[in-house]
Amino acid sequence: MSDQNTDITPLRWGVLSTASIARKAMLPALRAAQGCTLAAIASRDAARASEVAQQFDIPRTYSSYEALLADPDIDAIYNPLPNHLHVPMTLMALEAGKHVLCEKPLALTFAEADRLTDTARRCGKIVTEAYMTRHHPQWRRAKALVQAGRIGRLTGIQVLFSYCNTDPANVRNQADIGGGGLNDIGCYAIDAARFFFDSEPEALTATMDRDPAFGTDRLTTGAVRFSNGRHLGFTVATQSALVQQLTLLGTEGYITLDAPFNCPPDHTAHLVIDTGADLLGGGREVETIAPADQYRAQAESFTDQVLTGAPMPSSSADICRNAAALETLARAAETGRWESLHYIETLTGV
Repeated sequence: MSDQNTDITPLRWGVLSTASIARKAMLPALRAAQGCTLAAIASRDAARASEVAQQFDIPRTYSSYEALLADPDIDAIYNPLPNHLHVPMTLMALEAGKHVLCEKPLALTFAEADRLTDTARRCGKIVTEAYMTRHHPQWRRAKALVQAGRIGRLTGIQVLFSYCNTDPANVRNQADIGGGGLNDIGCYAIDAARFFFDSEPEALTATMDRDPAFGTDRLTTGAVRFSNGRHLGFTVATQSALVQQLTLLGTEGYITLDAPFNCPPDHTAHLVIDTGADLLGGGREVETIAPADQYRAQAESFTDQVLTGAPMPSSSADICRNAAALETLARAAETGRWESLHYIETLTGV
């Protein structure tokens, strides 16, 4: 937390559910983050809530999400619930007077996102989509290099993101609650392109291969056109080999990031900058980036914004813009055509 004022009362956090992402990443981050107090956790399984609370020294547990949201001693909510519960529980939290950090994708349609941001404004609360990647120092360094013209003009971005999960009980493999590759990890590609291009998509297209039993997209490839002829190309998969790649292509070189989306907190990242002098790395330079917990950085940045008004790398406007792009890509996969971003005029005012 930057320039933290020790006189400021810490932000009291409540967590909705004992989801894997909470246990593995955000609960440890919230325990370690400056300005944060991990105050309560809720689960529909009371025994599970007690078990996790004991593990992370959380003083209060609730056997329903609604009970936690009614707690007047909770200032902010972390929502790691399955995709179909992101919007309704975030709306309920905002109406209960809580700030909300919600896992991505927060919304799957522009209409949902627009309602969320309108509710947050009316309630005077902050709502943010949890793209922890924007907080990692290698992302910030890569963007600074792009802005400084280190690789000339940024023209293209390539993303490959894949894992293998064939468990029918896993929420990622349930189509009726927002599962599938595009929603689960394709959203990262969209956010990465918007972050590094610093602009909005103009037209999008995609093709999908769906699992015959799950009905979810297990392989999705998309292309997105941005202004001035710049492109994002991405492939995401949920039943293929584990891989994460992010390449920023410029007119005078390229940058590749190290474990770009799930960089471990104890890993020294190696950011590669290459002039493209030859195909064997003759123009290559490697910068080392000290280990960093991007989840802790995210928690501290969100807390800083709530307590001091400091800006975050992402805003509530990003919720609408990411949702509009996801919705348009899903439509393009159905129509087999390039689809314009229908909300582009509205988005310029978000």
